[in-house]
Amino acid sequence: MRLSCLFPLLLIGGAAMAAPPPKPIEVSSEDRLFAQLQKVDSAEDAHPIEEKLKALFRVSGSPSVDLLMSRAQAALGAQDNKTAKKLVEAVTAIAPDYAEGWHARANMEQAAGDDTAALVSLQKVVLLNPRNFAALTELGDMLQDYGDKSGALKLYRQALALDPRLESAAHQVKALSQTVEGRDI
Repeated sequence: MRLSCLFPLLLIGGAAMAAPPPKPIEVSSEDRLFAQLQKVDSAEDAHPIEEKLKALFRVSGSPSVDLLMSRAQAALGAQDNKTAKKLVEAVTAIAPDYAEGWHARANMEQAAGDDTAALVSLQKVVLLNPRNFAALTELGDMLQDYGDKSGALKLYRQALALDPRLESAAHQVKALSQTVEGRDI
């Protein structure tokens, strides 16, 4: 009787010993780049890392979306804003979860003077990719322009938590923290 109780335990124990060890958690290249940003000493050293991150953000995973985005960039380069706008609108229609499509749209909307639409598009960027430090800073700039200094300060601080060498965000945090929070006594 005792042996029959022990036998299943031995099988379970043997199976556990024979199981492969758990796989190590893989760190994405994006995570590695953000970790590097935390360690650099200057904005100059941070710039190449920021550019690599922005390139990773632009990866859509869809050849169609990539083609539309490259054609939109070409149209912008040729000063054909109407075509660029249509192409980017097509991107956000077929890939509504692609943050960089919304980012491109926000930049075009802001350049066209449609700040309300740009605010909405930037909010979508930040919702879809909360680590997009550039979009956080741009949204902070717009909120500050419209008088929401507290909201802007929060966004600048989020951007700095991701990229401590963002000089414009650091400058804004310094200026706004006194205005929003006052001075210590």
